[in-house]
This record gives sequence, structure tokens and C-alpha cells, in this order.
Amino acid sequence: MSTLPSLDELLTTARVVALPLATRFRGIDVREAMLIEGPNGWSEFSPFTEYGDAEASVWLAGAVDFGWADAAPARRGEVRVNATVPAVAADAVAGVLARFDGCRTAKVKVAEPGQTLADDVARVAAVRAALGAEGRIRVDANGAWNVDEAEHAIHALAEFDLEYAEQPCASIDELAELRGRVKYMGIPIAADESVRKADDPLRVARAGAADILIVKAQPLGGVHRALEIVAQAGLPAVVSSALDTSVGLSMGTALAAALPDHDYDCGLGTSALFTSDVCDPALSPRGGVLQVGRVSPSAERLDALRVSPERDGWWRERLARCHAVLSASDR
Repeated sequence: MSTLPSLDELLTTARVVALPLATRFRGIDVREAMLIEGPNGWSEFSPFTEYGDAEASVWLAGAVDFGWADAAPARRGEVRVNATVPAVAADAVAGVLARFDGCRTAKVKVAEPGQTLADDVARVAAVRAALGAEGRIRVDANGAWNVDEAEHAIHALAEFDLEYAEQPCASIDELAELRGRVKYMGIPIAADESVRKADDPLRVARAGAADILIVKAQPLGGVHRALEIVAQAGLPAVVSSALDTSVGLSMGTALAAALPDHDYDCGLGTSALFTSDVCDPALSPRGGVLQVGRVSPSAERLDALRVSPERDGWWRERLARCHAVLSASDR
């Protein structure tokens, strides 16, 4: 991380917004985020509201890295992205996919609380029907299955030619066991939470618990730190968003553009899940790709999407606490 700016410097430009979602996603209908302007341009601090200060402070390090540190060298000017399909009914899939222009890959959320494996199978089947035989499908369970449930589910979904299964189980030990059980099927296991929420993000690679890493710039402490993790892990990486605004997505494109390989479409098309964004136009897929480069929020959109004074105060107090955490770690 670059030298930590003062708290006053961060607070001076901070703007807090609330973006409405077109479909309920990750249990929320509105996504809150704080945008901060640094010497390099706008950056984003948007840990989910339930995260504690220690975890959220890593996201602040990521925001500082993007707004204040030298940019990582880009190897490409655009990145291919996937569509993201929330845990909607099968008959709603086509409408969701229509929001992602030209995407050849879809990540499908599965294992949603209150739903069954039959619901997941129907949703994935609808995605396969919409994308056709050449489309790529990956599923994401967010660690909701135990090993037996995950093995059963992957068997049930295998007929749809899965590209990989993302975080099917919560723990690294479970992922390692599951990977051994399903390896003969040729369906790779990808780790997300086991990387970004772990005290040691490299442990999943050392344990042989995953074939692919899902990396997100903010939760890993910034573009530079994420690149270090990928290099040390020695595994293929897929860059994804944390339901960011267009500003946060531009941070993700910077990470994807700096990776030596770009074999998998990135999960950076998620602005299509919002009904409104901070940039006009939003950083959304066009022909299945995003252009790499910084973006600036529209003053009009910042005003239209600003949160209540109470929520603004909550975020500013959170920023101050996370700044204190980072300041203490620098000593």
C-alpha cells in the first residue's frame, strides 16, 4: 500500500451513495459505497455493512492503493466479462442475461437459502438454453454446501458442462476433500471467500484446495497486493467484483489488465445488476467486454444517489475507525 493519506484528506472528497439493484442479490436490494478522490482519480471504499473494522480496513487499503499509488502496468486495453445470474426463477433468466450485452459466459448463483437443488438445476438449465452449446457456465455457492451436498450438486449440474464451481464449501479442508472427490469429472474448483476473507490468502493454494483463484481488488488490499497473491499462488486467476460501483469496477479492470494471463472471463459486468450507477454511462459490458481505464462519477449521479445524513455519518465514522486500524499497522 502507498503512504496512508490523512483522515482529513480522505474525508474531504468522500461521497457516500446507495445504488438500487434490479434484482435482490446477496440478500440486499441497495448497495452502499463511499467514493473518494485521490491524486490519481476516484477510488472506492465499499466493504459490506456487516463486515467488522479489521476486515473493512483491508478494503480501505485497496481504495488507497488505487487512488494514491502508481498504477500497475496494463497488458491489455480491454477485458472480457461474464454475466451474473442471481438466484432467480428459471423463467426470469432470459431477462437477467439481456442486461449483459454480448457476454459469452454466465456465473450462476446457487445454494440460495430457501431454495432447493431442483431450483438450481432449473436455473442453470435455463442459462444453458439461453447461451447455447458454446456458452460458458460457472456456478457459485458462496460456501453454502457441505462436502456431500456439494458433490451431489456438482453431479446434478455436470450435464450442463460447467466451467468451474466457485466456493462450493466454506472451509479449505472441505474444498480439498471435494476437489479430490470430483476431480475425475474434470470440473475445477475455484476459491473466493477462502482467498479474500482468509488471514493467509495463499493457504488455499498450498493445501491443494483449488484449481482457480477468484481475486477481488478491494478485499485483497488493492491491485498491487492482489497481483502479488496471484504470482505467489501460481494458480490461474479470475478477477471479479464485490458488487462495486463503476468506480470500483474500473479498479477491477486495472487488476485484470495487469495479470499475465486472461484465460477466464472476469466477473466485472455487475453494474448491469443496478438500476442506476454513479457514472453516466455506467461501466457496463459492450459486446461482452469492458474497456480498461479510470472512470469519474457524474456530479449529477452523486447527488441523485446520495444517502441520508444518518448513513453518511455512519460511513464517515467507519472510515475513521478503519483509518485508525491502518495507521496502527504502519507503526
